Amino acid sequence: MRSGTLFLVVGPSGAGKDALMAGARPSLEATGRYVFARRTITRPAGSPGEDHEAATPAAFEARRAAGQFLIDWEAHGLSYGLPATLGDELAAGRNIVANGSRAVIGALASRVSRLVVVEVTAPPDVLAQRIAGRGREDEATIRQRLARIVEPPPDGIRRVEVANDGALTVGVERFVAAVESVANYLSLKRMPLIAGRRHCAYLPIGGIIDGRDYLGPGKIELTSGEAAIRTEVQAVDRADLLAPNEIGLSGEAFEELGLPEGSEIAIRRTPSPESREALMHKLRGGTLSEAQYHLLIRDIVESRYPDSEVAAFLVAATQRLADEEVTSLARVRTRFSQRINWPDGIVVDKHSMGGIPGSRITLIVVPIIAAHGGFLMPKTSSRAITSAAGTADAMEVLADVDLDSVRLRRCVEQARACIAWNGRLNHSIVDDVMNAITRPLGIDSNRWSVASILSKKFTAGSTHVIVDLPYGPRAKLRSLEEATDLARLFELVGRGLGLVVEAHPTDGTRPIGRGIGPALEVRDVRWVLSRNPQAPADLVGKALFFASRILAWDPQIASVEAGHARAVALLESGAALASFEAIIDAQGRHAAPAAPGLLVHTVRAARSGVIREIDGWAIAGLARRAGAPFDKSAGVDLKRGVGDRVEAGEPLFAIHAGAPADLDEAKRLAESSDCYLIDQEVAAAAR
Repeated sequence: MRSGTLFLVVGPSGAGKDALMAGARPSLEATGRYVFARRTITRPAGSPGEDHEAATPAAFEARRAAGQFLIDWEAHGLSYGLPATLGDELAAGRNIVANGSRAVIGALASRVSRLVVVEVTAPPDVLAQRIAGRGREDEATIRQRLARIVEPPPDGIRRVEVANDGALTVGVERFVAAVESVANYLSLKRMPLIAGRRHCAYLPIGGIIDGRDYLGPGKIELTSGEAAIRTEVQAVDRADLLAPNEIGLSGEAFEELGLPEGSEIAIRRTPSPESREALMHKLRGGTLSEAQYHLLIRDIVESRYPDSEVAAFLVAATQRLADEEVTSLARVRTRFSQRINWPDGIVVDKHSMGGIPGSRITLIVVPIIAAHGGFLMPKTSSRAITSAAGTADAMEVLADVDLDSVRLRRCVEQARACIAWNGRLNHSIVDDVMNAITRPLGIDSNRWSVASILSKKFTAGSTHVIVDLPYGPRAKLRSLEEATDLARLFELVGRGLGLVVEAHPTDGTRPIGRGIGPALEVRDVRWVLSRNPQAPADLVGKALFFASRILAWDPQIASVEAGHARAVALLESGAALASFEAIIDAQGRHAAPAAPGLLVHTVRAARSGVIREIDGWAIAGLARRAGAPFDKSAGVDLKRGVGDRVEAGEPLFAIHAGAPADLDEAKRLAESSDCYLIDQEVAAAAR
């Protein structure tokens, strides 16, 4: 007999786990396939909360020593245990639903053959209200509970999420649907039927999964390990053809799946009718409400749509998104991630739409803000995708940037800021699904990005966000008008999320700073922070521009002018540099930071004249060809800037590399590229 599944229900205090389990219990137990666990707790009988078996600490310890618990743990000063008899229920094929703790997921996975983590979530304000309503914790304890950072389940553990952010009846429906969606593993059977190219699956009427529930125009996805297939569905009303726990496949579908009969098969549900209606409405050019986006995004994330339909939706959405839809998308996206809570009232962040080589101002702004001490700045940043360096790539020259949530919090506690990679920390399930489709197809939308960016800032715990919107002929935003409109949208959507957002169009017609590539950009940053005369003036100016506006959010400063004066003082006094060193130490300083590559090729002007333009994308391409960002030492060092007069033969820029082959490749590219425009004529670069 197939063993049952243990559903371990977890979630933060106030998420409503007990209420959802109590609401779902009648319908799930009525199937005869579910048992709800009764925990043993060292809490007196009759105490508020779940129905439990009370035990004194001594009695609990005696039962633990006697092996009477399947699993046990400590939390909030109490001991909790699930009875060992649940193992017999699982062996008999029944599913167990149990209130549990994240701390025991790994251990529990080794003791049962099937484990699913059911994560119940709710927004922070809802959590706080529910905890306060219990009357058991004071305000300080509530804040401490909400500030807890929890790690995701270990790799390989099946997980489903249930949002309990509204009416209890809605939450119970979601809970039952989530549990049923992963509880139903069926046994594979080859049917004596040929369906041709239209693969077909057959489900019994009245079986573990009722075939009538899957009839319609959509398809289902059948999975077992790495094997997967999408098929249409027919219902079978013949017990002699299919047992209640079986799923049949037509001959062609069975061959394509490539698994033997009797294999265990899981089913991914088709989209809900309401979600499909929303999808079709968007494809027809319509506008969707927040509720419609919630249904649609949920079904997309849960793989209920084929990639082709998701791609069609994304094309339609990126072409036509009204302002209110961007706000709705941002709000919906926040429900798929748990928000980090910080103790300070103001938590600031900075974002740039990017695309401008150099411009490594984050490594200057963050230390200035940390040195000020008025608020926290837990900055998480990306790595380069098409550029020569991302903020995380540059910071990684000096320190570890791959921080988990515990190390991040410790770093911010020590240094009041961090500059970390967002790969672990701003993880978005929605982006995982969407990017897998959009990147190969080249689908992109600035308006869609606004929802993505601000939803991640919100879940990272930010309250105030400043946005850099570079514009120029080779930037992501081509004109001042486009950047200004996007700035308006950033601020509008920020208000919809309860964030304070300032967005500023900036000059993106040229590189910022001298260095292009991780080590060279870090060199520029250190020049600025140490007040070195070689510090690029444009890098200093842009960093002070954004730092002064962030500092103006401090009520004690309250103006951009005062913020600028404060930023300059922190820079000139060395306080910003000291904060930078403290951040590096808190994140984990590298003993031997990368330096600009020793292999150098200098590109010189082919003619005399005034430099009118520098093609930043071409320069970034040379830096990447030289090995950046993976080789931290590789990059391009600009010797001359826009407006400078040069004589023929004078150096324009130098290419640095760590390997001879990379330098040769970059040299060949430089010979065929026109990176500098001199006297309005493109001058060929020569040695």
